[in-house]
Amino acid sequence: MAITVTPKAVAKVKEILAQQTPAPEGLRVAVVGGGCSGFSYSMQFDAPGAQDQTFELEGLKVIVDPMSLMYLEGCEVDYIETLEGNGFKFNNPNVKHTCGCGSSFSV
Repeated sequence: MAITVTPKAVAKVKEILAQQTPAPEGLRVAVVGGGCSGFSYSMQFDAPGAQDQTFELEGLKVIVDPMSLMYLEGCEVDYIETLEGNGFKFNNPNVKHTCGCGSSFSV
């Protein structure tokens, strides 16, 4: 499987998904250009397109476009709660460098 989502992250996404009207089909995870290191992650609710790959993880549909899939191979999405704040964390083995603020990366 190209991308995994931890049970904690799945639960959080489902919690947010349940509050959406109308209910979206799934969660799109993508890599987009930008940030001080070249790329950043994007998560949004969406429906799959013709070229997208869809993964079913614990009842959650995760949608990834072909270009992002190259950068997300082996990536794990987690949800963390710390004193500094809560949020989704990408553990991506393909990343060679991250910026100082941690919001962008390069491969």
